[in-house]
Amino acid sequence: MKSIGIFETKTHLSELLVKVQQGEVFTITKNGKPIAELRAAKPLLKKSIFGLLKGKIKIADDFDAPLKEFEDYQP
Repeated sequence: MKSIGIFETKTHLSELLVKVQQGEVFTITKNGKPIAELRAAKPLLKKSIFGLLKGKIKIADDFDAPLKEFEDYQP
């Protein structure tokens, strides 16, 4: 992990972002003290699309009916 000052970070941000995309990580410093890290972001999770499986899944009308195997346990 490389250390880089704030001024240098602002001056060369575009170049640093290219290096970050390639996997490098930088510690940003102020007066020689670390204050932040510059690293690649984690990829976002794909969002589920509501209704994507419409017409492909069928739920029986009696899907929530009591099962015969459990009749002894029901009042």
